[in-house]
Amino acid sequence: MHWMPRSWRWWLAWLLLSLAGALLLAQQALQREEAAFETDARIAHRLLSQRVVAHDAVLAMLALLQPDDAALARLPSVYSQILAIRRSDAQAPWAEPALREAEARSRAAGQPALADLDVGSGRYRLVLAAAPASYALQIDVASMVPWDEWPMARERSPVAVALVLGDERLPVQAGRSLAHGWSYGFSKALAAPSQPFALVATRTVGWSELPWGRMLALSALVAAVLAAARWLRAQAAARRRAEALLRLGQVGRLNALGELAAGMAHELNQPLTAVLASTQAARRLVAEDPPEIATARTAMDQAVAQARRASEVVGRLRRAVERPELGAALQAVDLPAAVRRALDLLEPELQRRAVVLQLDGAATGLQVRADPVALEQIVHNLLLNALQALEQVPQTERRLALTLAREQAEGVLAVQDSGPGLAPEVLPHVFEPFFSTREGGLGLGLSLCESLAQGMGGSLSAANARLRGGVFRLRLPLAEGAAA
Repeated sequence: MHWMPRSWRWWLAWLLLSLAGALLLAQQALQREEAAFETDARIAHRLLSQRVVAHDAVLAMLALLQPDDAALARLPSVYSQILAIRRSDAQAPWAEPALREAEARSRAAGQPALADLDVGSGRYRLVLAAAPASYALQIDVASMVPWDEWPMARERSPVAVALVLGDERLPVQAGRSLAHGWSYGFSKALAAPSQPFALVATRTVGWSELPWGRMLALSALVAAVLAAARWLRAQAAARRRAEALLRLGQVGRLNALGELAAGMAHELNQPLTAVLASTQAARRLVAEDPPEIATARTAMDQAVAQARRASEVVGRLRRAVERPELGAALQAVDLPAAVRRALDLLEPELQRRAVVLQLDGAATGLQVRADPVALEQIVHNLLLNALQALEQVPQTERRLALTLAREQAEGVLAVQDSGPGLAPEVLPHVFEPFFSTREGGLGLGLSLCESLAQGMGGSLSAANARLRGGVFRLRLPLAEGAAA
């Protein structure tokens, strides 16, 4: 499993939030377009229904009043959609079969009847049977539309409107046809049964009509909010990282001082004890038969006093800096979580050095028995040593692999770098106090880590990787209940 840079998480969050916001804005825009389309279609249906009902009323008036030809000639000037008015009586029956048939149907139904439909010219004829004369109207569909009250701009509107009768279609408004987009439809019969047309309206919303400006503005706003959140989070993380590093540094210095004091006490206490014993014996021997008893006794007394004083100083130093036993602080610790915390602390260093990190086995829970602070210090020191080794190779070759595994009753952390590795003459001494191959190094870091690991019942080992670089393995006993 490769370690995912946190920046990708922010980019993913921005992408998901932007997409969600864009979808919401697009849905709202489509709902508004659908509502506007529905409203316009219903208004158009009402206006055309009023016109076809008026045709029935005109025919009923003609049948009732039976006007002369002069009155019939003036009527189209009042109704612009009526192109012509014809009359038929017993003396002059309809010559056209379509009109005769419509008159028969009208007489049987007691209402006007549709005679024929000319799709090419956009016209139709309507007949009402009456006595003594029947009447027929020729109606132009385009002139029938009240454009001054029409809810849509005839030339620019994307809505297509037509009067449909069976398979025949009389266009009213051309609209706009799109191959792709979101389509809405409306169909409803007009209010006059004598003219059984259905008003059919269609509308297709194209991709270009989506609110791209608002969608881009929302995306920019999300980016700004996430950038601010990321900056605040980075500041908080940097503050926590600095505090953790300070705490680790303090613990490390105290532990290193403890190691130093313990080593000094161990190295100095034995010779001082020997000096004390020798001077006391010399004092007794000189006191028996010395040539200069007073002088020898005085010198020996001074040596004894100085030796005791040195022993007391070393003892006080050791008691002041000696670490408490780790055994009392041991507890169940999640080893992968400790590794991730150490990686979080060193994330800026990893990025600055352009190190490619691989972390395997972190997904499985691995509980070890350890002191949390001591374990964190060991992992931190091992990662720092690996980063220092990687500085000796080009950036393109810097690899750091961390492997977590369970081996019998132990949890194992392996830290492997792609650095130059450990020289054969250096390998046996890496854990010795005050041994360091780095200029300015004290040589106490790995020695301290080994001491801490042993104090928790574990071990720390070093070796060269099979292909390249060094590998350090930390082994700690599994916590109770985790050994299964």
